Order: sequence, then C-alpha cells, then structure tokens
Amino acid sequence: MILHLAGTGDARALAVQLVAAGHSLTASVVTDSAANSLREAGVPVRIGRMTADEMVAYIRENSISLVVDAAHPFAEEAHKNAIAASRECGVPYVRFERESLAFEQNPRLHLVDDYAAAAEKAAELKGNVMLTTGSKTLQIFTKRLLGEEGVTLTARMLPRLDNMEKCAELGVEQKQIIAMQGPFSKELNVALYRQYKTDVVITKESGQQGSVDEKVEAALELGLQVILIGRPKLEYGMMFRDFDQIIAHVDALKEEKTDGL
Repeated sequence: MILHLAGTGDARALAVQLVAAGHSLTASVVTDSAANSLREAGVPVRIGRMTADEMVAYIRENSISLVVDAAHPFAEEAHKNAIAASRECGVPYVRFERESLAFEQNPRLHLVDDYAAAAEKAAELKGNVMLTTGSKTLQIFTKRLLGEEGVTLTARMLPRLDNMEKCAELGVEQKQIIAMQGPFSKELNVALYRQYKTDVVITKESGQQGSVDEKVEAALELGLQVILIGRPKLEYGMMFRDFDQIIAHVDALKEEKTDGL
C-alpha cells in the first residue's frame, strides 16, 4: 500500500495513473475539495494534516510500504514530515517535483529566498501590493506591510471561512481581500491587477500547475514589479519530475519486494 501525499492537480493525475498501473494507494490531502476530486476519480482518500509522529503511526497501522510525496512544492512541513516518517519506519520515500519555470532576466522581476524577504522587498518597492501566496503565511506580510507608509496590501486567497477569519484577526479589511478559487487565466490576472491598481505582485515559484507563469507574465506585461519567492531547498533523495519515470520506479520497487518473498 502506498501513502500518496496529494492535494494538487498534478498529484491527482499521478494518483490516477498509479492506480491504473495496478498500485494500491491512499491519497492524503488537507481539504475537502481536494478529497472530493480524488474520490470522483476512484482514488481512496484520507483528510487532514499529519505531524511526523502521526504519519509514523499511520504508516505502521496501515502497512504502508512506500511514501510517494506529490504535495505542493511549498508544502515544506509536509515534505519534512514525510521524509522523517518514512525514514523512521524504514519504508522507501520518493518525491514527485513539478518542473521549475525559467524566466528571462527582467529588472522588474525580483527573486527572493523566503516570505520574510518578500515582505521586506515589497516594503521597499511600495505601492499597491497584491499578495497571491495564500493564507498560511499571511501574518508575515501583514506584520510588515499593514500600516507601512506608501503601501496598500491586497490578499488573494481561497474563499474559505477560516481564511476570512484569519484576515479579520490580522487586520485585513474586506476591501483588501480577493476570495476566489483558481487557477486563474492570464486575462483574469490582468483584469484583477487593473481593478486593484496593482503596482507589485508577490507570488511563489510553484511551476505550471500553480499558474505562476500566468501571474508573472501578466504582471510584467503591465509593467508591474514582481516578487518571486523561490522553492524551499530540501534534500529529497529520490526525486522525479516525470510521471512515467516515477511510475517505473514504483513498479521496480514492487517487483523487488515480490522477488524478495
């Protein structure tokens, strides 16, 4: 049985292909919407975040023989927990990492290492700042940017009750919130930037599935400043960027286990 860390569109597609290739798996997701999408495709699902210890318990209680980590590139805690839990349980771990996107050099494109650096750069650039990195790290930006002279912060995130509650707790007013479900087309990004008179866009280098290219291309074409947060630098060990390669690897692991019986 495989524990498949999912939650994104490409993770769902990989789960479907693994099941079609004859592998038994349970997909682990955080949200109900992600779970429903997988169930519709006939993939068994569990819902909720797990600590490393909880993942260890789950692996042992459910006879997990392999962890396939296809979680979002910025789900750093989930990656670390999966690596630690698989090591503790002595089961193989393999990472699917979507391809990074390459951008031509542009004086308006600012590459930073983390969220705090992104907030500092936005404070330096000033203007109307549109934050498109979700709610999880919202407090880093509100602490630095709300009340900063010459800066107006607008946060774009999923239309969930907990997100709206978090915005209220952090002092983000309703008029500063764009609650919408993506992915967003380039044309919609352009319209939103214009509607909110955006000067600076903050986004993450999530890759094609995360639609970061549409955000960046639309912003640069409008002459906006873009702050691009690089992916967490983790040592994954066994990692693939192609479905066929990862399925072949999982097939080989299954064959090795069968031959060893």
